[in-house]
This record gives sequence, C-alpha cells and structure tokens, in this order.
Amino acid sequence: MLTATPAQLLEDVPVEDTDIVAAALARGEYREAIARCARDHAVALTRFCHALLLSRGEADEAVQETLLAAFDGAAQFRGDGSVRGWLFGIARRICARRLEVRTRQARRRPLLLSDETAASPHDSLEHAERGHAVRAALAVLRPTEREALLLRYDGELSYKEVAIATGVDEAAARQRVSRALAKIRARLAEDQR
Repeated sequence: MLTATPAQLLEDVPVEDTDIVAAALARGEYREAIARCARDHAVALTRFCHALLLSRGEADEAVQETLLAAFDGAAQFRGDGSVRGWLFGIARRICARRLEVRTRQARRRPLLLSDETAASPHDSLEHAERGHAVRAALAVLRPTEREALLLRYDGELSYKEVAIATGVDEAAARQRVSRALAKIRARLAEDQR
C-alpha cells in the first residue's frame, strides 16, 4: 500500500476537480486559501456563530477570530476532513470559549438586589472606593506583573498556562504573580492608613 502526502495526491489531479481551498493549503498558499475560505464560508460561519452566541457583533468577532486561527493553523491542516468541517470546528471551539468567559463574568457580577435587600448607600460607596483602590494598585504594577496576575486570577489560568501565555517558564510566572500580589497588598495597606 502506497502512502502519499495530500500535496503529492493533488499533483496528479487537476485543481478544477478538487476542493480549491484544500489544494491551496496543500501547496502552502495559506493566504490565498484563507481568503477563499472567507469568501466561501463567512456567511455560514456567521450564522452558526450567531446561533450559538445570540449576538451579531460577537458572532462577527468570532468569525474573524476563526479565520485568523485557521490562517495560524493552516500548515497543520491534514486534509482528513473537509475544509468547511475544519473551519466550523474552529468556530465551535471559539464560540465555546466565548460562552465560558461570558458565564464566568455573569457569575462574578453582583446579583441585582430587590428593594428590601438593596445595599445601603454607605456600602455602595465603600465598594466603589475599594474598587478604585484596587485599580490604582494595579496601575502601579509593571506590565508583566499585571498581565501575569490578571491571567492567573481574572483569566483563571493555571501557572503553567500563564507561563505559556506570557512566554516564560512556570517559575517565572509564579514569581511575577507573587510579586504583583505583594505590591498590591502593600499598596492597599498603605491606602488604609
């Protein structure tokens, strides 16, 4: 049994008889292939993302993100399935991530309270002042420390994921987060005096 790469198989078959995008991917013409994907599949991808996300604006962003991810991953396209299936798989994962983020954010938002249980103006003012103090403390951090801290706690990433996202090793990621927390605690303690 002979095995051939997708590029070798496509050399013997006229391009007119094959999927034009798959042929472009096999030849390494990624820009042309993704541009063709955008022309051929953007409308369907937008409908799909809109159905999942229930937001036209967010669906448009998800389609753009899908096409960028497809471009970045074009070299790894093996041709096992259709290009359309590959694109929709990418779009599904992107929409799932967006829905996860949306769910996490919704859980963090304070619940709207009824009139009987509404916070007092004093509590609201205290909450706003605390938020201002935390934002001010974040502002004095070095960008690398702020980024690591936000990825760890706001993004809910593990230290290993923070390391990958920031391009450092795990020990450095832990150190950045630790330094950032120490600086924030010191700043908040100073503000309370």
